[in-house]
Formats: sequence, C-alpha cells, structure tokens
Amino acid sequence: MSEPMTQHYREILLGVGENPGREGLLDTPERAAKAMQFLCNGYQKTLAEIVNGALFESDNDEMVIVREIELYSLCEHHLLPFIGKAHVAYIPTGKVLGLSKVARIVDMYARRLQIQENLTRQIAEAIQQVTGAAGVAVVIEAQHMCMMMRGVEKQNSVMSTSVMLGAFRESQNTRSEFLQLIGRK
Repeated sequence: MSEPMTQHYREILLGVGENPGREGLLDTPERAAKAMQFLCNGYQKTLAEIVNGALFESDNDEMVIVREIELYSLCEHHLLPFIGKAHVAYIPTGKVLGLSKVARIVDMYARRLQIQENLTRQIAEAIQQVTGAAGVAVVIEAQHMCMMMRGVEKQNSVMSTSVMLGAFRESQNTRSEFLQLIGRK
C-alpha cells in the first residue's frame, strides 16, 4: 500500500471540507488508495504477460469477433469512470489468439488513465501486433461520468469510437460486415 497515496486521499477529504477522523472516514484514505491502485493496475502489465503464448496455429482466414466486452476505465481529465463495451475483430493469417486474451488486452489498457479515443487505438494496435492479422477493428461505446455527473450533466450520452486497421480500413465490404455483425449498421 502506498503511504503517500493514502496521505493524499486524507488531504482530499480535508480539501472538500470533511473530517478524515470521523468514524465513517477513518479507513477511507487507505481504501481509496487501494481502489485507485486496482483501477490503474494496467500499468503493471505487459502485452507479453497478458498473451502468455496463447497464439495458436489455424487455417481460418475469416473474421473473428469478440463482442460486448465490458470495460471500466478512468477519464484522465477528471479521474471519473467511463463504462462501456468493446467489440474487437481481426482477420487471422495463420494464427488465432486465445479467446480470453482479447478481453484481457481490453482490460490491460482500460485499467490505465485514459481517453476513449486512445484506448480504442491501443487495443487495435495490440491485437495487430500480437496476431499479425490481415486487419483489426475495434469499436468502443461508453458512458462517461464526467459528462453525466458534472459539467453538462447529460445522462443518456454515449460516446462511440472506432479504429480500423488493414483490411477493415481498405475494404468497405469487410468494414460493413463487421459493423453489421456487431449490430452497428
């Protein structure tokens, strides 16, 4: 546990006018520090550790899609959560990635301070790097607490971002097939 981080949370409580010595807040600075370390644990992981050799020979050269991967991240501008789902597709060229590894890659990048636009690109580039795929597509749809709880306070806004690499960028048919299969056409 990071003592400086715990102390910083104590200072935040003081800064908002609270008494960190009152019963309900006694352990809050330590709990908040532990929570922040968990929410940002993607910094302690590497792509090689996540994939852990789970790349398998395959003759399949058709689109592989993992839809509706839930994700939880923190906006780097306000340190407030954004919550959504990622849809990830790739076209294999002799190797396929273990199914759970796609979700783990999403989690690794989501568990860092982020903006959604960069998160989408990081996931796409990581899948491309690991698989050597003919193409990779990632769409993320998320709700941002910084839009919902503060500022403009728009409760029903959803941000969508996409990154298309290789065949998904070059071929309108491939892109359309992906978007149709994830229900976004």
